[in-house]
Parts: sequence; structure tokens; C-alpha cells
Amino acid sequence: MSTRVYYVPSINIMGKGCLKDLGPYIQELNLKKALVVTDKFLVKSGIAGKLLTVLDDAGIEYVVYDEVKPNPTCKNVHDGVEFLESHGCDYLISIGGGSPQDTAKAIGIIATNGGHISEYEGVHKSKNKSLPIVAVNTTAGTSSEVTINYVITDEERKVKMVMVDKNSIATLSVNDPELMVDKPADLTAATGMDALTHAIEALVTPGAYPVTDATALAAVEIIFNNLARTVKNGHDIEAREQMVYAIFLGGLAFNNAGLGYVHAMAHQLGGVYDLPHGVCNAMLLPYVEEENAKYVPEKFRAIAKAIGLQVNDKSDKECADFVIESIKELSKEVGIPAKLSELGVDEVDLDLLSENAMKDACAPGNPFIPTKDEVIALFKKIL
Repeated sequence: MSTRVYYVPSINIMGKGCLKDLGPYIQELNLKKALVVTDKFLVKSGIAGKLLTVLDDAGIEYVVYDEVKPNPTCKNVHDGVEFLESHGCDYLISIGGGSPQDTAKAIGIIATNGGHISEYEGVHKSKNKSLPIVAVNTTAGTSSEVTINYVITDEERKVKMVMVDKNSIATLSVNDPELMVDKPADLTAATGMDALTHAIEALVTPGAYPVTDATALAAVEIIFNNLARTVKNGHDIEAREQMVYAIFLGGLAFNNAGLGYVHAMAHQLGGVYDLPHGVCNAMLLPYVEEENAKYVPEKFRAIAKAIGLQVNDKSDKECADFVIESIKELSKEVGIPAKLSELGVDEVDLDLLSENAMKDACAPGNPFIPTKDEVIALFKKIL
């Protein structure tokens, strides 16, 4: 068996109200001045302010960079680097969902390696470790706060660049469900389905192994038991806290096992149409897994059991069919759109989307490698 390497942030604090305990953890890092990376919505809504209050109370010096877009761009990254350098910051504190987390990772890599962010597309392209990052998550979720992955949109090529880089991992992650209670239902649904996609892709990929299987299966079970609850009632703090555990577990799974064609295809929809990543994943997930089940049907037995199927007298195919239908039902229950055409996707772009999906860094992790025509056919199933 080949050597396995398990990446995870050095410190992870989680649970209801844990944000208020963050100050001493940052002080222990003995750093001077933070660049807080976030977006204007989080500032306006007061969510970022909850973090800033903790920093102020702990006497931690910082400046705020709040220009991050929902699908962060190269410009976001390099403007952030310039802001960091002009204010003499020696570390980053990101607060938000995947967009601020990914932007902070990119800024941290450029700050210590130089060059343009597009040079780091692919796997382990940087030489030097990022500046230290304290990653405060506010969605459940992308799991970007605990992974070595980040995604930046090249606005000129209209491509989402995927970076898989061990040097980008955060020093400290924070997952406090109290930061998530006021998030709208559609965002809760999209990010929750993103987390489910992480867990299921991590289970079916050839890169899976017992440690990642264990965390991914736990994530699947928790998400099926709690996502609809959080969508229906965002202030259900018990369900929110369970989702925090799910995204952490799922994040550790795909961080170390890999992803597949759901993400490879979803990245292209985000790059061309600026669509929400979690929505794209949710729409693609059952159809990509339907194809994957033809190649690795045995992988779906454990997933079906985690969702609640009595699998003893069921075939692998019956288990796979149950999983795929369960995903569709959950997506419908939480309000995921049924068709890409509802979101403005045009058939004329399917050739380009499919070609770029085949180049995506997540593509090699799929159980089988489809042809371009097969990728186009998958897109058409939800067009």
C-alpha cells in the first residue's frame, strides 16, 4: 500500500460560542498585525464585526480587506497582497465561507512565493509555506478553512483555477455555529449540499482509504439528519452545530482523499456563469454518481447504510440506486434548482465547459475518466 499523508490544520476550535475563545489562541502565535480578509456582505451584516470585537478585546492589531467577491478573482488576490504589504501585516485572519478563505490562502501564498496567482494552478506548485492563516468559517460549508485546496477565478479566461497546495493550509481553524444562524435558507442549502458532495466524492475516489472513509461516512450521516432542519430553521442551533461537525469531517476526508468530476464540472459553471458553487455541485452530484456507480458499485453500500438503508439483503446496485435517489430527494427538499437553464446556462457553452472540466485538478480523482462527449452528456442531463 502506498504512503498516505494526512493534512489538517495544527489547531481546530469548534462548537457553539467558540469564537469568543479565539483571542488567546492568536496571541500564542506571537504575530504582529493581521490582515482580516472578508467581504462587504459580512461587514454590513455585522458577522465580521463579531470577530473584530474579539480581536479588539484581546488587543490584537489588524486592518480589514473586504473586497472579496463570491467567486474570488485574480484581481481580488493581488489587490489583497498589495493591501497586506502596504499595511505591514505578517499574517491573515479570514472570516467567511469559501470565498474569503480561498482568497486568504492565495494572498498568503503570493506573499511568501511571489509571482502571479495563475502560476500556482494545479498540485503543490508553491515552494514556500503561506503566511500564517487563522480561518474563521461562517458557512456549513466549503470546508476551505481546513483544506489544502483553494479556487480562484481567472476573469480573463473565465476559468476557475484549482490549487491543491499543502503550503496553503491554515494554522488555526474556527467553526462556530453561532456565526451561521442568520444565513439565508438558500445559502444554507447550497453550502450543505457542497459538504455532502465533498463527502461522497471522497468516498468513491480511488484515493480513499480507511481514515478518510470513516470521516466521510460520518459526514454523510450527519448531513442527511440535519441539513433540511437547518434550511427550515436557521436558528436551530443544535442542527447548526451538527452541520459544523459534518463539514469538518467531510473536509478532512476530501482534503486527503481527493474529489472528482462533480467538482471538475461545477468549477466550470462557476467560472463562466459566476454561479454558486454549492448549487452546481448539488445539481450534478446524483448524475455523476449514477455513472460512477457503474464502475465502483461496491463503494455505495457503506454510503447507503450511513443514510439509513438496511443493506444486508441488498445488491450493490440497489444500494447505489438508493443513494442516488436520496440525494435527489434531499436536493429537492432544500430547494436546489432542477435545471441549469433556469440559471442561464446555454447549450452553446457545453463544449467549452466540458473541455475545461477535463483539465480541472479534481478530474483525475474520479473513479473513471469520461470522454468529452460523456461530459457533455452529463451536463445535458440537467440542462
